[in-house]
Amino acid sequence: MEQIIEQPPERGALAPAVLALAAATFTVVTTEMLPVGLLTALGDGLRLSDGTAGLTVTLPGVVAALAALVLPVAVRGADRRSVLGALLALLAGANLLAALAPTFGVLLAARSLVGVCIGGVWAVAAGLGVRLVRGEQAGRATAVIFSGIALASVLGVPAGTLMGALAGWRWAFAALAGLALAVAALLAALLPPLPPRGAVRPAEIAGLLRLPALRAGMLAVALLVTGHFAAYTYVRPALERVPAIRPGTVGVLLLVYGIAGVAGNFLGGAVAARTPRRALLTVSAVLAGAVLLTVPAGGSLPATVALLVVWGLAYGGVSVSAQNWLMAAVPAHREAGSALFAGIFNAAIALGALAGGRAADRFEVAGALWLGGTLAALALGAGLAAGRAETGRGSRAYRP
Repeated sequence: MEQIIEQPPERGALAPAVLALAAATFTVVTTEMLPVGLLTALGDGLRLSDGTAGLTVTLPGVVAALAALVLPVAVRGADRRSVLGALLALLAGANLLAALAPTFGVLLAARSLVGVCIGGVWAVAAGLGVRLVRGEQAGRATAVIFSGIALASVLGVPAGTLMGALAGWRWAFAALAGLALAVAALLAALLPPLPPRGAVRPAEIAGLLRLPALRAGMLAVALLVTGHFAAYTYVRPALERVPAIRPGTVGVLLLVYGIAGVAGNFLGGAVAARTPRRALLTVSAVLAGAVLLTVPAGGSLPATVALLVVWGLAYGGVSVSAQNWLMAAVPAHREAGSALFAGIFNAAIALGALAGGRAADRFEVAGALWLGGTLAALALGAGLAAGRAETGRGSRAYRP
């Protein structure tokens, strides 16, 4: 058991460590989502259909969901600085393997390793903000760590896509290999020693679900993330059907969406630092409304753009709001809670993309949007149920 230091020696002294963690989340999420912008190039280079090439996005999400639950248990006695450094080094190797992959099978093997890194970094890094800054700065630190996710959409994936267009998809993965190595060195230089606060055990992770409030909250997160990705996976074809939107304009609108997501991350973090459950409820309601209204607003360019910005603002606050709520719900089990959160979040990403695809195939793109908005609305109901559980029997502390 480590010696716990509740307050860092100086206010803001460990801000560089928080930024290093943000760089780690930026790198893993950019790697996770990069094939979205390279599907055509991947298909042409390896002679694959778009659907088959899409497995390079689906597979890491599935593996990440499992890794987020297993890895904290497997490394329960290791210093978290060393674990994160090793994961970024593994990510560098996985990206290099992807860059050199002679066959689709080798590429999928590389992407499986990426899934291990995604799940591991999320599970370990998500709860470290409270250990790196003073208590009153914990919410802000968590928002900064999660800003790497939003920035990956705004900067990382577009930059990787541009490099793929200019130099080929293999060079895009090679560049990410170099970035991952640089971030591994950054973590080694800036993070303080972070010995584990007790060993994470499988029974501890499973035991958290005995709390009714936590079950309801995790259900809300699962519904919200599944709904978002069911709709967002098909936002490009949805935008392309809006009159007056040209193909080149779609990329600009998605960039605007990403910028709104960055703003939403920090806005949601500021609210969640005070009232995390209320922040999550607000995000659920706003996201549900924006997605559902996108269908009837499809004939109006101004209305569609406005709803896309609102959608980006709302989803930008999902991760940081949910993580802050989880940390408040199980303060004595932050790493086990983060592992559970990361596992459910990544499983919901994969499920959302799959469910949205089925809905779009059967009911066209509008079907994916209706499904996504409905699931987000159900998340609001689950979040309200979590609040009732917190005031009732579910408010009791979990004791393994």
